[in-house]
Amino acid sequence: MLNMNQNFRDKNLLPIFQKLQSGERLSLEDGLTLYNTNDIISLGKMANYVQQRKSGDAVYFVLNQKIEHTNICVLSCKFCDFAVKKGDANAYEMTTEEILSKITPEITEVHITGGMPADWKWERYVDIVRSIHEKFPNADAKAYTAVEIDFFHKKFKISIEEVLRQLKAVGLRTMPGGGAEIFSERVRRLLFNQKIGGNVWLNIHKTAHKMGIPTNATMLYGHIETIEERLIHMLKLREAQDETGGFLTFIPLAFQPGDTGIKPSNQFTSAIDDLKTIAISRLMLDNFPHIKAYWVMLTEEVASVALNFGADDMDGTVGHERIAHDAGAISPMQLTKEHIIKIIKDAGKIPVERDVYYNPLNVYADHVVGKIPYLNSIPFYAHFEKRQFRILPVAPRRMGVLSEKGQIDAGLFSLMDYFKQDENLELMGWCLASRDQVKSVTLFSKEGWGDLNGKKIGITDDTATSVHLLRVLLEKKYNVHAQFERLHAGVNDVSAYDAVLLIGDEAMKRNKSGLHGFELVYDLAKEWYDWKKMPFVFAVWAMKKSLDESLKNALKEIITHSLEKSEIDFVADARLHGNEIGWSEEETRQYLEGFNFHLGEREMEAMMEFRSLVLDIETVTVR
Repeated sequence: MLNMNQNFRDKNLLPIFQKLQSGERLSLEDGLTLYNTNDIISLGKMANYVQQRKSGDAVYFVLNQKIEHTNICVLSCKFCDFAVKKGDANAYEMTTEEILSKITPEITEVHITGGMPADWKWERYVDIVRSIHEKFPNADAKAYTAVEIDFFHKKFKISIEEVLRQLKAVGLRTMPGGGAEIFSERVRRLLFNQKIGGNVWLNIHKTAHKMGIPTNATMLYGHIETIEERLIHMLKLREAQDETGGFLTFIPLAFQPGDTGIKPSNQFTSAIDDLKTIAISRLMLDNFPHIKAYWVMLTEEVASVALNFGADDMDGTVGHERIAHDAGAISPMQLTKEHIIKIIKDAGKIPVERDVYYNPLNVYADHVVGKIPYLNSIPFYAHFEKRQFRILPVAPRRMGVLSEKGQIDAGLFSLMDYFKQDENLELMGWCLASRDQVKSVTLFSKEGWGDLNGKKIGITDDTATSVHLLRVLLEKKYNVHAQFERLHAGVNDVSAYDAVLLIGDEAMKRNKSGLHGFELVYDLAKEWYDWKKMPFVFAVWAMKKSLDESLKNALKEIITHSLEKSEIDFVADARLHGNEIGWSEEETRQYLEGFNFHLGEREMEAMMEFRSLVLDIETVTVR
């Protein structure tokens, strides 16, 4: 547990930091205390502490293209310097061909927002998404704000659900978070009274989440809103995230006054206000995976500092962005990939290129150790002294992909990934092995084992080994052949599946709350043990054979030290993580005591038995 108490200049921060360390949620009053502090350094350290627990040393960026298909808009929002009316000298409308010409093959995210002209047909909006998906299948479409979705619903007399269904069918992957502005009716009436309010915005995003479409969330600050209104905005988002879990990231947007006629007390927000807002966002929004330092509005200099104030995302290259720059943003119109990597490295972080769901695609750093970000790996990392290494939390399957590219030096690898890469990986003396049941590798099913023949099973995107264990159990133990289909890394609509395989913290949460519509719950480790009377080894520690011997020895020493300290009292180190997934201290203790963390003869025997069974069946097909 981090001890910064003696370094706080503002002693009012102490009880708030103690709340963070014990897993208690911050209140509106806590947020006001944070905004009122002049101890900006301690505030940044607190936010960095929380960010490290969530993202380790990773800072994400994406190769993205901003598409603003038209600036013609039926609305007249006072804060907007981008939109114009039909016939204006600066008006423009892009054809689908012009839009496609802006996209290049290396782009992985296309961010689509724009004005809302009165005369466009519904099919034109659908065609933009469809055409991008067809011509650039590796580029995910992040399209249309809640304001635009509401506009489509009203103008074309289509339900919100049907608007989203049609867009999803042609390639919509996620939704941007724009249009929220600030959840204050007072501000809405004064600045954007023609725009949807907070309740409509939230309902649209919740609907998207329930349909399996993850979204982002924003907050426009630095105009006429009060500090309390900022915090209420955050609390409403936190409440919505508790309900759906569908938000990927929160993006505080610093207001750009331009020629709007809105004159804040300062022409632009100060760097201190920007950093405070980033840090407080990280502390208040405890259930949001990521906080973005949007360099377009912050400037790259402030965004760089924000990476040590709780932000773990730099957005990306953002080519052809116009909305913020038309309003006076002083950042460059585009940042190159190399420059973003340099900014992140200069901040002492790991540059991680991501996709639209925050899956890591490439890592640009040396001496990176992968960390499975689940409760069961806490004993290895709770006392991990980084020394020469940096930590990258990453789901098991994605760690294997990065290792194949040579971008992970060591980690707690999924067993199947170790099997595939054992020529290049040196096995170490530790593992994650079940003794009987584990409660974190679970099949939620509508049918009994024998009735799953020919049925469709949704497979969490995280798994590399459990999916193979499931197939071995189905085919070898129960003589059943099912269809497997990958879920994506955000929220998913699982109602169409006959069964769903979940692992890690999500499986543990669902073991307590249940998964609606899936009455039967199977623990795969227990199924294996009852069948083979063996433990199951889910993951093993391994490192590159090519790693320098001094680094190998240092890593072994670090892991030994961390595990020895954790084994004295599992709960002391895992209490906070267990609390976050809704488990009591006793449940957390019993769970961790159900694992063997040391790789012995019995575990090696179980590994070989599983390997032979996997080789005996066809390669698993997961679309």
